[in-house]
Amino acid sequence: MARSLIGGLLRGGAAADTIAVSEPNDELRAALARDFSIAVHDDNASATRAADALVLAVKPQVMKTVCEGLRPVLQAHKPLIVSIAAGIRMAQLERWLGSDLAVVRAMPNTPALIGAGATGACANARVDAALRTLAKNILGAAGLVQWLDDESLMDTVTAVSGSGPAYFFLLVEALEEAAVAQGMPRETARELAAQTCLGAGRMLREEAVAPAELRRRVTSPNGTTQAALESFGADRFGEVVARAIAAATRRGSELSAQFGD
Repeated sequence: MARSLIGGLLRGGAAADTIAVSEPNDELRAALARDFSIAVHDDNASATRAADALVLAVKPQVMKTVCEGLRPVLQAHKPLIVSIAAGIRMAQLERWLGSDLAVVRAMPNTPALIGAGATGACANARVDAALRTLAKNILGAAGLVQWLDDESLMDTVTAVSGSGPAYFFLLVEALEEAAVAQGMPRETARELAAQTCLGAGRMLREEAVAPAELRRRVTSPNGTTQAALESFGADRFGEVVARAIAAATRRGSELSAQFGD
């Protein structure tokens, strides 16, 4: 995810010499320097000492250790903090880093890799209008940014958009397998399924019409689409999706409890 943000910032006109990264893995660090011509470091303090904004792109299970190690240098100049770790609350970041820092909690998703990401974000009271703009410029380099006033909804953001690409890929897999079972060549099935989903997504974004209305437009009475939708309804498709989102939301909350002492 850090690579996608770096790439998006550079494509958007940011100068390479304004970006620095800390990466402990030698091979990954060398790849970042080679691919983006940015400054790379093998320790966090040296990478962040002069930062106006710091993106914490680390796993939840190591966030506490990373933050506590950074606390002295961040308290010295107090940059904007942007965390993209699932489940880690702003209050936890404030406890580990110090309570007087401006903190944004965000959840991007993997389509950010191609500039088509969807990010939900919320901010603490120390994030003023200028810092919110700075955070949006960073996160928006990889796609859409939506702000939330209620941090408790961030676990739902994680469940819907953060994990959402996997649900989409699962649907395409299912469409492909179903078409193959009907005798279609696999490559053809995959191309048709993927392009159909891509086209449907573009219609939803570009026509500014509710998904229910778009569904009605493509459903002819007693036609093939209606037959398929009735089958989905008989299997309680909506309830299946609701249970999946609830499970992912609960897991986000569990991550906070597990890694956020």
